[in-house]
Amino acid sequence: MADAALRLTRLAEELLSVPLPVRIRAWDGSEAGPPGAPVLAIRDRRAVRRLLWKPGELGLARAWVAGEIDVEGDLYEALDLLADLIWEREGDGPGAVRALRDPRLRAAARELLKLGGPCPPPPPPPEELRRHTGRLHTRRRDREAISHHYDVGNDFYSLVLGPSMVYSCAYFPDPDASLEDAQRDKLDLVARKLDLKRGQRLLDVGCGWGSMALHAARHYGVHVTGITISAEQAAHARERVAEEGLADRVEIRVQDYRDVLPQALGSAQAGDAPFGPYDAISSIGMAEHVGAVRYGEYAADLYALLKPGGRLLNHQIARRPLTSEETYHVDAFIDSYVFPDGELAPVGRTVALLEEAGFEVRDLESIREHYALTLRHWVARLEKNWEAAVQTVTPGRARVWRLYMAASALSFEHNKIGVNQVLAVKPAASGASGLPLRSRVWGG
Repeated sequence: MADAALRLTRLAEELLSVPLPVRIRAWDGSEAGPPGAPVLAIRDRRAVRRLLWKPGELGLARAWVAGEIDVEGDLYEALDLLADLIWEREGDGPGAVRALRDPRLRAAARELLKLGGPCPPPPPPPEELRRHTGRLHTRRRDREAISHHYDVGNDFYSLVLGPSMVYSCAYFPDPDASLEDAQRDKLDLVARKLDLKRGQRLLDVGCGWGSMALHAARHYGVHVTGITISAEQAAHARERVAEEGLADRVEIRVQDYRDVLPQALGSAQAGDAPFGPYDAISSIGMAEHVGAVRYGEYAADLYALLKPGGRLLNHQIARRPLTSEETYHVDAFIDSYVFPDGELAPVGRTVALLEEAGFEVRDLESIREHYALTLRHWVARLEKNWEAAVQTVTPGRARVWRLYMAASALSFEHNKIGVNQVLAVKPAASGASGLPLRSRVWGG
């Protein structure tokens, strides 16, 4: 077989009913497709079997993670060209699904079977999370999902994120700013929106590796409680707190957000400590893990944990609203390899749920373009540190992160998804919000 690339190109175009926009290099060394286009290198015929058994995004993702396919050339350009054929058609399924109903296309599928070999489907790469049964967003299931994503090694994340160890959208003063400067500016923007002052109490929900907690304690003199359900994140955050001598101002807990309020009320009832609500709450890149079935509970708990006049800064990725003809589909690759059980909601739904909990929403800032820049920085850092990354985790895990970050950057750039900072206030009895008349003047 010395013409696999030509046969694959012809069959793919027949199944998809459009010209293939990338060049194919097959495992036999043959090439076919548009000259000068990015090259999709199919290194192992097992990739064809994966697509036959699991057409669409998940089949391609498994082949990518296993190293059976790769992109030679500009990864962003290749993903852009392939997006309409994969992600945008996922609702109908790629042509291989239609082949089950179309005799003409069934013949093409049989030809693909000859190319891939008549063997059973290869097992998914070990980086894929096994599906769990039971209700979504129980404490146990959420712990497992968070561990799958975050407990892959702090050394790996340091290679990708850099010294800041901030795993959320940065805030760039200009496109040429460094990632470190932009992450510092994001943390400071949050602190200024919350109007943090010395001696106040801040709850940082989903504190990650402790960057926001450290910034608030170091620069604003506040007392911070940071919570996460990732054991590895908490261990690293505690080390950073100790190194900076801030243990008297920063406490890091391995704790579910649902347990903060009951613990505080229980301590107060037992006489161990009075229940003192927090002056401010930051939730940066955490609410995507909460889920629709729990979001009302999440908003109500944060409301109860704030003192009257206290502020919440909710920093959250959002999807676009659906039309009446559209159905929401969970991204198969993201759900299986990256953020299991993660859910995105339109920002309007988030605002409505915060208001239903009693908050007054005072400001909403979209920083979508900033996340695209952030992700491109992370991809560049991963590619620069590739050899160290694959030794720190696995080649498959590093490939997962490279693909998801590059694809996510394009999603933000093309306005498929966004990210917003919502500033909300727990109303005081007097009705005063404590915000300046010009709400965009954040002080500092």
